[in-house]
Amino acid sequence: MENFEIKTIKTEVEHKTALVRLNEVWGAKPNTKDGDILELLLLVIEDFETKHYRMPTLNPIEAIKYKMEENDLSQKDLVKYFGTKSRVSEVLNNKKPLTLKMIKSLYKNLGIPAETLLA
Repeated sequence: MENFEIKTIKTEVEHKTALVRLNEVWGAKPNTKDGDILELLLLVIEDFETKHYRMPTLNPIEAIKYKMEENDLSQKDLVKYFGTKSRVSEVLNNKKPLTLKMIKSLYKNLGIPAETLLA
């Protein structure tokens, strides 16, 4: 695809085309022609996807469970963020709210956005 022009993506067809080109330059070394193409494609693809494929907002418990699944964590693994095994269970079953200390720990250690945990 030597004649591929990088521009703002406005349609699904342009998006699919950009994804094909992205796959072709994936792994390119920085500061090369393909590396520059890779960087630009990532920017325009991210812009299009942010505008057209909004992720549903998760409630705090859904976000925690998602991170648990993503990182293959058990409730036992969350004790260090919640304090006790029973507190983990209470929070995950919506019987007790998250505390500010838990929110800070989950944000810092699991990367769950603070705005999600505070929702």
